[in-house]
Amino acid sequence: MLLSNAISLIRLLFVKDKELYVFIHRVTGYYPRDISLYQLAMIHRSKPVKLDNGRWANNERLEYLGDAVLDTVVADFLYRSFPDKHEGFLTSTRAKIVQRESLNRIGNTLHLDTHMHALTHSSSHNSYICGNALEALVGAVYLDQGYRRCRKFIINKLVKKHFDLNDLVKTEQNFKSRLIEWTQKYRVAIEYELIDTYADADKNPVFSTAVILGGIYASDADGYSKKESHQAASKKALERLESDPEFRAQVLSTAAL
Repeated sequence: MLLSNAISLIRLLFVKDKELYVFIHRVTGYYPRDISLYQLAMIHRSKPVKLDNGRWANNERLEYLGDAVLDTVVADFLYRSFPDKHEGFLTSTRAKIVQRESLNRIGNTLHLDTHMHALTHSSSHNSYICGNALEALVGAVYLDQGYRRCRKFIINKLVKKHFDLNDLVKTEQNFKSRLIEWTQKYRVAIEYELIDTYADADKNPVFSTAVILGGIYASDADGYSKKESHQAASKKALERLESDPEFRAQVLSTAAL
């Protein structure tokens, strides 16, 4: 261990981005092997960099990879932690952990923004930069350290440190799961229809999704991902079912016998 730490400290003398090198060790518990992966994880698409081969790069590919690894690790962790819980509970609890708001909160707590390479005027999407960067960081750790170390980082440094599992079990925030459970209970058909896609002022993609209950329009909402728009539209639909008795009766009248 001492030899390993000494070697890492020697590397530190030669690495270009010393601050990032130390920062990654503090956040993950591991000294980077390939610092360029972590440099790439901190590059937002609003300010890409040109590589030596002439290609422009940002953290979106690492974000995609990190998102998949997060889903797998959290699903496995919950499966082992709650052996008596059903699939719906596991799905709902995982969604609370990996949802954009949760990841962004953790990213802000870790101060990922202090190392981000982004245009400061990209304000409309700024609230998601740290969450996206956290996913990219997970992707970088996975490529740099391997699955076992990445799994340890996610569970110990992200999940256990930033979430109280007992509180997660008690707090229902997955509006889509709640709405689907409601429709299953009352045998009402449910559809999510993508009604529009467009770009905001900073050229970020925005998705508009409508919820259809029993063939009846319930609500629609926008989001910076399809998943986000589904959640927002589901929340509106649940609120309408609760506040509008006439609408609720119309939807229930479509229930299958």
